[in-house]
Amino acid sequence: PAPSVPAAAEAVRPAPPPTRPPDVVPQLPSALLQELAAIGDLESLRARLDSFDGCALKATAMNTVFGVGPADADLMIIGEAPGEQEDRQGVPFVGPSGNLLNLMLNAIGFAREQVYVTNTIFWRPPGNRTPTPLEVQSCTPFLHCQINLVQPKVLLLVGGAAAKSLLQRTEGIMRLRGRWFDVSVDSATAPIPAIATLHPAYLLRSPAQKREAWQDLQFVRDRLNGEAV
Repeated sequence: PAPSVPAAAEAVRPAPPPTRPPDVVPQLPSALLQELAAIGDLESLRARLDSFDGCALKATAMNTVFGVGPADADLMIIGEAPGEQEDRQGVPFVGPSGNLLNLMLNAIGFAREQVYVTNTIFWRPPGNRTPTPLEVQSCTPFLHCQINLVQPKVLLLVGGAAAKSLLQRTEGIMRLRGRWFDVSVDSATAPIPAIATLHPAYLLRSPAQKREAWQDLQFVRDRLNGEAV
C-alpha cells in the first residue's frame, strides 16, 4: 500500500479571493435633508445645489445641469445624466437627443417650454459613463425636492437608468416601459403617476423602436387629458 502522507505535507488549497464588498451608499446628513425639506422654490434649491460638495462629479464637470421649465409644469421629464453638450450649456436634453425629445413632445401637443426637464444627476460623468450608485444617491434628495416643488401631474422617466432609479426596480427598460407606476418622494404628498419610455439617444440609434416610444407618449397624453389608460 502507498505510504500515508503526513498532514503537514498535504497540499494546502489556496484560500478563495475575498469577495468585493458592495458599494455602501452613505446617508446624507440629516441636517441637509431637513434643509432641503424646508426649501420653498426652485431658485433656492438651485442655490443650495451650487454650494453642495457631496458629489465628486462636480469637480470634473464644466457646469451644473439643474433643470429647466415651468415651476408648475403638468409634465416632468427625468433623464439619466448630462452629456457633453448639456455639460457645456448647463441645460438638460440639448443637441440631437434634445431635438428629438422636442419633436416627441410636439407629437402629443406639448411645447418644450411647457415641460419641466431634469436628470437623476446634475453633473456629467467623465466620458459619459454610467453614473455609479453613489453618485446617483448623492443627488437623489435634490431630485426629490425638485419633484416636490414642481408637483407635476405625470412623471416621464426617459431611459433605463432613470426608470430604475426612480421606480426602485431592477428590470430593463423594455420591461418597464409602457406601464404606470406610483412614485412617492415625500410621505406628506400624494404619489405621482410615472411611466418610463425609451431615451431619445437610443431612438436615434434604433429608429425602429420609435413605435414603442410613441405608444408611451400617447399614454402620457391621455393621462394628462384625464382619460383612462
